[in-house]
Amino acid sequence: MVVNAISLVIIAALVLVLAYRYYGAFLAAKVLALDPNRPTPAVTKNDGRDYVPTNKWVTFGHHFAAIAGAGPLVGPVLAAQFGFLPGTVWLLIGAVFAGAVHDMVILLASIRHNGLSIAEIAKKEIGRTSGLATSIAVLFILIITMAGLGIAVVNALYESAWGFFTVAATIPIAIFVGLYLRYIRPGRIGEGSFIGVSLVLVAVFIGPWVQASPFAHWFIFKPQQLAVMMAVYGFVAAALPVWLLLAPRDYLSTYMKIGTIAALAIGIIIVQPEIKMPAITQFVNGGGPIIPGPIWPFMFITIACGAISGFHSLISTGTTPKMLANEQEIRAVGYGGMLVESFVALMALIAATSLYPADYFAINTTPAVFAKLGMHVQDLPALSQMVGEQVAGRPGGAVSLAVGMASIFANIPGMNHLLSFWYHFAIMFEALFILTTIDAGTRVGRYIIQELGGMVYKPLKNVHWTPGVIFASALMSFAWGYLLYGGSISTIWPMFGVANQLLASMSLAIGTTVLFRMGKGRYAWTTIIPMLFLAVTVLAAGYLNITTNYLPKGNFLLAGASGFMMILVVFVIADSVRVWLKILGSKETKTEASLSAR
Repeated sequence: MVVNAISLVIIAALVLVLAYRYYGAFLAAKVLALDPNRPTPAVTKNDGRDYVPTNKWVTFGHHFAAIAGAGPLVGPVLAAQFGFLPGTVWLLIGAVFAGAVHDMVILLASIRHNGLSIAEIAKKEIGRTSGLATSIAVLFILIITMAGLGIAVVNALYESAWGFFTVAATIPIAIFVGLYLRYIRPGRIGEGSFIGVSLVLVAVFIGPWVQASPFAHWFIFKPQQLAVMMAVYGFVAAALPVWLLLAPRDYLSTYMKIGTIAALAIGIIIVQPEIKMPAITQFVNGGGPIIPGPIWPFMFITIACGAISGFHSLISTGTTPKMLANEQEIRAVGYGGMLVESFVALMALIAATSLYPADYFAINTTPAVFAKLGMHVQDLPALSQMVGEQVAGRPGGAVSLAVGMASIFANIPGMNHLLSFWYHFAIMFEALFILTTIDAGTRVGRYIIQELGGMVYKPLKNVHWTPGVIFASALMSFAWGYLLYGGSISTIWPMFGVANQLLASMSLAIGTTVLFRMGKGRYAWTTIIPMLFLAVTVLAAGYLNITTNYLPKGNFLLAGASGFMMILVVFVIADSVRVWLKILGSKETKTEASLSAR
């Protein structure tokens, strides 16, 4: 069966737009009862550093940039091993009824708790023990997540002068825009955006010159060197005021992200490539060369962020609730941001599955593994020659996505001589996506370390105490940087998938508790149904990872870490259920007024 990619683009766009219009509106009006007249913590606790009322679209840009990391790009590409149809269905259903609901509910919960983290919310809503368990689980999961996202950047940028130069240039550009909007032309968002985006585009187009110049070696680094640089960047982004680097860099990157995805969608409409990957492959029952397990549960933890992501709860209870100026913006930022990420993931899936299956597997497996498949590459040798790099045998999803995107762009009339340009542009685009998650995630980790450290040494809990900010930022950056320095896709990504979805299950349980406390128990099905499906799926995946992957290979550390995370999350979910039953039995629900009075 031949499937034209344009039909998938149209179907996806219609489903997501209708979901935002109707289900998103239902959640906003009925389930959460968003109140535009209720002051947000960004307004009531405005300190000019962490709590800063921010323009709606700047906040959307930051939030989307922070949540949309490697997951929506790499995950769906790797899951294409099972065929294009399973991933497409899960990306749409999962995003509409699970991921976007998760993000919206958790964002409101944090705003109603003055911008507190997911762990502090659990402590207040469920109990001290669950709060402590959540803190430990979140910190542990966050460290693994940062390392998992970082490995994709390392694999995309090492030995690439063009990619490194362009990505590095966004840092001083963001600082300039932050200073421009705060001191030179306060409130001139349009001006700042135009200047920032223009400078980013200049950096992109200078890239080829840098790549070919005698100075190219200045921008070429080995993976271990890039790992150290990323950890240093994470430290700086977490320690500096949010308005100076993190917010302007993220929303400027969002223009690049959304603009590129929109261009890719238009390119698909113009080129109308065929989906060459079968709807369902022979690997659905297991034995695949990329993901060794069966489609359930492994597809769901592999796709991760494009459908639902626990990492989003850290952004929704970290930086974003400290920036939202009006509760009514939760629908656009929380629900809308997740739907846009789902669309990004679908475009990535289409780009990857437009390659011939043999070419796709040749890129995403080692030469030794590919040789056992009995497949023969078709366009790959010519593509490698035109790109100017050997693209076979580079697993991880990023390269196959870049090749797929470049092929689509190069087939637009008049663009066939620019394949190398589009390939390197796509690599840079992926790195930008991921780094904006690294900086926000490290900052959230800083908050959690300060909260936990404050139990032992009280001044650490003060987010304005400079020595505490520096210490917590450095500790968080070192922890995930250490894993990144010595890790690889094969060791980090499977653990990332399980950890990310475990956190989503736990966050949905906490969000359900908040709904019960608000007197919205009749709508608790909106969070309970996705929580049950995700919890069963990810626990099954975690068990299979331990018994069929880690233990047989002697990876006892990974097996123990996975088991520890699973125990913590099961405890928090069970404790949440205990609270739900208690509330239902006693009919003692907190009103929205009492909740907001905290």
